[in-house]
Amino acid sequence: MDYSPFSYVTAEKVGLYRAVMKAFVEAKSHFMVHLRPEDVQQQVGEPELANVQAALNQLVSWGNLAAERDNARVSSVEDYYRALYVYQITRQGEAVETALATFDRELGRRGALQSIALDDIRTRLKALLALARSESPDAIDSQLLLRDLAGVFSDLAENAGAFMTGLNRTLESQGGDAEAFLAYKERVIGYIERFLGDLTTASGEIAELIRTLDGGGTGAAPVERLLRQAAERELTDLAPGEWPDESEERARAFEEAWQRWHGHWAGLRAWFLDQPGRQAQARLLRSSARRAVTQLLEMVSRLNERRMARSDRSADFRTLARWFLECEDDAQAHRLWRTAFGLTPARHLMVDVETSERWQVEPVPATTPWSKAPGIHVQARLRATGSYQKSGAPPKLRSRRRERELLSRQLVEEANAARAARRQLVERRAECLSALGDLDDGAFRLLLNLLGDALAAGSAEGETVVATTGDGSLRIELTPLEPYTQASIRTDAGVLTGRDYRVRISDLEEEGLP
Repeated sequence: MDYSPFSYVTAEKVGLYRAVMKAFVEAKSHFMVHLRPEDVQQQVGEPELANVQAALNQLVSWGNLAAERDNARVSSVEDYYRALYVYQITRQGEAVETALATFDRELGRRGALQSIALDDIRTRLKALLALARSESPDAIDSQLLLRDLAGVFSDLAENAGAFMTGLNRTLESQGGDAEAFLAYKERVIGYIERFLGDLTTASGEIAELIRTLDGGGTGAAPVERLLRQAAERELTDLAPGEWPDESEERARAFEEAWQRWHGHWAGLRAWFLDQPGRQAQARLLRSSARRAVTQLLEMVSRLNERRMARSDRSADFRTLARWFLECEDDAQAHRLWRTAFGLTPARHLMVDVETSERWQVEPVPATTPWSKAPGIHVQARLRATGSYQKSGAPPKLRSRRRERELLSRQLVEEANAARAARRQLVERRAECLSALGDLDDGAFRLLLNLLGDALAAGSAEGETVVATTGDGSLRIELTPLEPYTQASIRTDAGVLTGRDYRVRISDLEEEGLP
C-alpha cells in the first residue's frame, strides 16, 4: 500500500502543507471541488503565490491533490503555453485529512462519566424486552433499538475510560497552585460521587433487564430472536456486487453479521454482569472512581501538611537552588554545599583532644594531600578489625506470623458481622419500622446509618426517599406514614422511638447486582 500521501505530515513545510489541505477540505464542505492557486493563497494567507504554487505541485506529486488544465482562463496562445491548472483533493488526500482530524480529536478528548447514558441504556433495554415479548417483533424496530443501544453503550465505555485516564494524568501532574487544585478537587469529587450514585442505582435494574433478555438461564433467550432479525436485515443492505450467490457463502455472511451483533450484546453483558473469574466492568469502574477520590483526598492532606509546616522537600530544594545562584564565587558555593549536605572531606579516623588542639594552633587545609598532612594516631582495634566497636551477633528477626493471622481473623469476623447485620435487616421483610422488632447491635448501627442517609436526602411530605450504603450492598426505601404513627425499635443499648415509616430494605449483593 502506498503511504506517500502522509509524507507532508513530517515534511519541512508541514504548516503550509496542512493549511493548503485544510483549505481544500473546507472548500469541499461548501461543495467547491476545484480551486485555483489564487483561491488557495487567499484562504491560506501566504503572501507569496510562488510558495503556494510550489506546495500545490508537491502535494500533487504525493497524491494528495489532482491537477487539471484550467482552459477557462485561456484567452491567448501565451496563456495556453503557461499551463494554468486548477486543483482538487483526491480520495487519498481526503482520507489522510480525516485520519489527522480524528487523531487531533482523540488526543484532545477529555472524556466524561455519562449518567444520562445509563438512563438511555435502561430505556432501550426496556423497549427491547417489550419487543421480545411480543408475538411478532418488527425487524426494523429490533435493528434500530440494538443499533442505538450499541452506540450509547460504546460512548459510555469509551468516555468513562478516557475520563479516568485523563484524571490519573491530571493527578500525577498536580502540585503547582494549591488553591486551584482544592477548587478542582471539590468539583471532581462531587462529579464522581454523583455518577457513582447513578451507577449504583441504575446497574441493578440494567443487570436484571439483561438477565431477563437472556432468559434467566431457564431456556431460550428472548434477545436471540432480536439479534437474529438484526443480522438478517443487515444482509439486505449489501450492494448487489457483494451479495453472496451460493447458499454456503450467504450462510457465512449471515454468520459474520450474527457474530458481530452477538459480540455487542456480550460486551454489554460483561459490563454489567459478573462472569466466572472476572468482575463486571461497572464494578471495576466504580472501584477505579473510588480510588481516584481517595487519591484526591490524599493530595489534599499533603497540601494541608505543606501549609502547616510551610516546608517540604521540593520547596527546600528550590530554596537551596536559589541560594546557589546567589553565591558570589565557587568557594562560597562549596561552603554552602558542605553545610547543606555534610559531604565534607573524609574524616573516618578518630581525632583525639591533642590532635584537635594542635590543629587549632596549626590549621591543616582540607586540600592538603594525605601524604603531606601530619600523622594521626590510629587505635589498635581500628587497625586490627577496621571498626571501633566490637562486633557481635546480629539481632534476631522477629516473626510476625501470629500478628498477621490475628489481623486476618479480625477482618473475617468483621465481614461476617456486617453480612449477618445485612441479612438480619433483609430477612425480617418488615413492611414498616415498627415491625422490625428487636435488633442486635450490628444490625441497629447499620439501620441507623441507612436512616440517616435517607432522611438527610430530604423530600416532600409523603414522598419516598431512597438511600444506599457506601459500598453499594444495601438499599432502603422510606415512605412516611401519618404523623401520629409511632415506631419503637429495641436494642441492647435502649429503645429508639420515632415516627413510623413504610420501609423496604433490599440486599443488592444477594440479588447479584454489580
